[in-house]
Amino acid sequence: MARKNLIEVSADGDAAFDKATAMTSARPIAGFIAPAVRSAPIGGITKTLGNITQKFERAQDIEKQLAEGQMIVELDPTLVDGSFISDRLGIDPVELAELVGQIKDHGQQVPILVRPHAEAKGRYQVAYGHRRLAAVKELGIKVRAVIRELSDDQLVVSQGQENNARTNLSYIERALFAVRLEDRTFSRDTIMAALGIDKAALSKMISVVRQIPIELIEAIGNAPEVGRRRWMEFADLLPRAKGKDLVALLSADNSRTLSSDQRFQRAVDALNGKPEKASEASRTQAWIPVDKSGSVSLNGTQKKASISIKADYGLEFAEFITGQLDGLYEAYRRSKRETTGD
Repeated sequence: MARKNLIEVSADGDAAFDKATAMTSARPIAGFIAPAVRSAPIGGITKTLGNITQKFERAQDIEKQLAEGQMIVELDPTLVDGSFISDRLGIDPVELAELVGQIKDHGQQVPILVRPHAEAKGRYQVAYGHRRLAAVKELGIKVRAVIRELSDDQLVVSQGQENNARTNLSYIERALFAVRLEDRTFSRDTIMAALGIDKAALSKMISVVRQIPIELIEAIGNAPEVGRRRWMEFADLLPRAKGKDLVALLSADNSRTLSSDQRFQRAVDALNGKPEKASEASRTQAWIPVDKSGSVSLNGTQKKASISIKADYGLEFAEFITGQLDGLYEAYRRSKRETTGD
């Protein structure tokens, strides 16, 4: 008789089943429901119920990590949109090529941060990691990301602080980011937290950008070597423009090949009335191999030029080119003779 009652069936079994079904619907990620408390199961039943309990607890842990943004997941990059506010004046193609090569060789080591899109169900919005997102899109692979529920304030603070930590935004990009945030009615406290600066520094940033037309800033670009003092001096020079179309000047053919820092200097020279010296204009070119494993950039004037190779095999490739210089120089001379007819 004792064995007959070893496994009992509760009279409330239907109610328990309904409750379990409701829990599963509410928390689909878990996939497991904690077993009801029963009287001392033994042997194989004890082991089975123990395994279920462990899986249930693990599912709970996963769900908690996802909710708190502690777990890295893989997302289809086509489902991820950029931040609602830009913090960059474009992505440098050479830098992007280098990042593509790094991720191709070593994988995406640092995840991006995203939040569920507020206006498009099933899509996401980047808080930080725009360059990494662009790189994995080129590679056609999934992007590793942390998903976190973020308010607009939390998103822009995360976006700004990540860039501060990486120190890869120029002064004018940070200043422009501050103005864009202010234009969207973010408080000064939020903007200061995003940029990691005090009230005085923020006031100067905003003042500089307010004095320079946005289209002129965009024509110059990020100017990574130009700091606060030179931008302030540039803003003070602008009244001298007297109808000079600096945007057109910087969009001309002889300016397109200049680096962003060189375009800034060309605008300064124009404001100071210095004549242009076309023969001294520096040109910048970049070459990226088909496999995107590195990049080669050229920068120089008619009389002086330098070539930079950025790749894991940079030195080896440079030595290979050096070993071919005699043949390359003769090929260059032949091409010049064919062009000039000499």
